[in-house]
Amino acid sequence: MTSDYRHEGERVKILMFGRGVIAVTYGWALERAGHQVEFYVRPGRAAAYGEAIELDLLDARRRPWGRRVAERWPVRYRESLEPDHDFDLIVLSVQHYGFAEAAAFLGPRVGGATVLVFNNLWVEPLTAIEHLPADQVAWGFPGAGGGFGDDGVLRAALLPVVFLGTLDRPPTERERAVRQVFRGAGFKIQENADFRGWLWIHFVQNAGLHTRSLRGSLSTLTPGDAREAILATRELLPLVEARGVDLRRHRASLLPFTAPVWLAAPALSWLLRRFPPARRVTQAHANPEELRAVCRDTLAEARRRGVPVPRLEAAEPYFIGSTTS
Repeated sequence: MTSDYRHEGERVKILMFGRGVIAVTYGWALERAGHQVEFYVRPGRAAAYGEAIELDLLDARRRPWGRRVAERWPVRYRESLEPDHDFDLIVLSVQHYGFAEAAAFLGPRVGGATVLVFNNLWVEPLTAIEHLPADQVAWGFPGAGGGFGDDGVLRAALLPVVFLGTLDRPPTERERAVRQVFRGAGFKIQENADFRGWLWIHFVQNAGLHTRSLRGSLSTLTPGDAREAILATRELLPLVEARGVDLRRHRASLLPFTAPVWLAAPALSWLLRRFPPARRVTQAHANPEELRAVCRDTLAEARRRGVPVPRLEAAEPYFIGSTTS
């Protein structure tokens, strides 16, 4: 770290890597908590983006149904990053298929900052960060989502929980400092000591849901569609076990997909169709390629390991043929 921000209320200098949905949503929340936030963007992008971002957020940190925030948020961009910068924290959240490129770029430019990997991952986490200084990495996953519309407005929901964890060891001083930053911004933290397993379970849960969402929208998911999504996810759990994950350590995360389907399916359908923050995330999601890539990569791994996944196989026509590697 380039500065000590262990004391509650300390102002932290934060770099959001890119200007995606997660970077903007959390950048806004962290700046509102008193921190200094900037965005790294590719050369030439700052002028194209303009000096402010139009926000239409549903902020559920203090109200379960969310508080709507509609504002024009002035932001600061930078198009270069040298290793002698003075950022305390870099938040890295990109599409999972773009993570390797982003980490390779960032590696020699980390400087003294902590890097919060705030990302979906399907590869081995330690392999994913091979270009980053491992002792400066913290692991997490956002509780937010949405998308930029054709009008340039970010429509998203910010949930009260962020997911943080470690790879079977106690949190380091850097990781404890990251937790303090998010708690100070009004977030609850859900910890998991097997974050490798948590990430892979989350990945296949997404694949199971997207077997249905790619045929329509999660915001209109019927109980029958929810049932099929849950069963598709159950078929994928042996794949996670084949990768060495002990599912017993993740009972709480798996409960929506392991509970009796007659109970879980209507509950999941109601949540995605009627609960405003969840509905906002599913309605506003504007990157179908990420959904297709999740399904495609999961199916490739299942075939490689010989794990039968009939429902994901049946959905292949909806996600095959993308040009993204």
